[in-house]
Amino acid sequence: MDFTKFFNEQLELINRLDLEFKRIVYELVDIENNKLIALLGQRGVGKTTILLQKLKEINSDNALYISVDNPYFSTVNLYEFAKKFEQYGGEYLFIDEIHKYKDIASHLKAIYDMTNLKVIVSGSSLLQIYKEADLSRRVYEIKVPVLSFREFLEIKGYKFNKYSIDEIVNNHIEIAKIINSQIKPLKFFKEYLEFGAYPFFLEGISSYKQKLLNILNYIIEVDLPYTANISYANIDKLKRLIYLLALSVPFTPNIQELSQKTGISRPSLLEYLYLLEKSEILINLHFKSRGTSKLQKPDKIYLNNTNLIRAITDNSNIGNERETFFVNQIKSYFLNKKSFFDENIVLAKNGDFIVGNYTFEIGGKNKDFKQIKGIENSFIVSDDIEIGFKNKIPLYLFGFLY
Repeated sequence: MDFTKFFNEQLELINRLDLEFKRIVYELVDIENNKLIALLGQRGVGKTTILLQKLKEINSDNALYISVDNPYFSTVNLYEFAKKFEQYGGEYLFIDEIHKYKDIASHLKAIYDMTNLKVIVSGSSLLQIYKEADLSRRVYEIKVPVLSFREFLEIKGYKFNKYSIDEIVNNHIEIAKIINSQIKPLKFFKEYLEFGAYPFFLEGISSYKQKLLNILNYIIEVDLPYTANISYANIDKLKRLIYLLALSVPFTPNIQELSQKTGISRPSLLEYLYLLEKSEILINLHFKSRGTSKLQKPDKIYLNNTNLIRAITDNSNIGNERETFFVNQIKSYFLNKKSFFDENIVLAKNGDFIVGNYTFEIGGKNKDFKQIKGIENSFIVSDDIEIGFKNKIPLYLFGFLY
């Protein structure tokens, strides 16, 4: 087998690659101490760039990048390809778009068990990676979220530290002063809400929303039917569902009413809400200690990020956007912090959200403390303010978590 064409292709790719900006999850990609790493995340968040940056950093003639959406791999046994590469001296194999290869899990299992290769794979379909065989004890999983507001600013040329939730809560005035001494954060924040969640904003904002809609359509029309056996007859119904959510105020679902409006049966609707969250189109939240399952109604539903809302509709609700930003950044912050049960952010009976020991109420600059009065460790998170005061924190600061 001749690997020359693959090495020539990867040389072209890495020669035009910029190593100056790296996603925050890059530091987790420890190929020397993990035999199989999976980068998982929505399309467009930069997984391929992370693969190629790591390849360029290794700088080895024994490292190879392939993308299995190349028609060549439709007739090639991936395990046999990997085995042959190892026989020719290969040590590192980077496999992009892995979810597009049939029977991927069994091939990865065989590569893991029968070769000494260090392997990094990337996949946009989180549903497909574990579908066919148990890889849980073999794979080190890294989830790649959308860009944080901090990462967006770094790409723009403004580099800031990341801060934990505790640091933001306890030191938000000092942190905000540091940021405001260098930029006008509200100006950039408005840009981020519309065009900043995906790195391809660098390719131009005139085509940004169309590219984002293309990603959304591909997930709904290709990924979901392929991985979750959703009938093609329900694709338009799924799009109607997502459109309704984009228009909504923070959405507390009435499943019967939503079923009638979309034409999706109640059991299917509950399953679709679950699958759409796994595909990172939606975020489903519950009140504390309720847990999650395929057949459980979420207590609130959000689109994954504000860019999706803006791409779908020009009539978005400002309250929905504020909450969506906060929920997205908190969920993304905890994405690679492994826990047995995901209750990192839950809905609050008084206030909007509980994160750890803190209660947060989200609103505009004039939001008062009435809804969280008397609640210990409670805070107002306000849009349209540059620097907070006491227990009132600027909303944009939660974009500096990662």
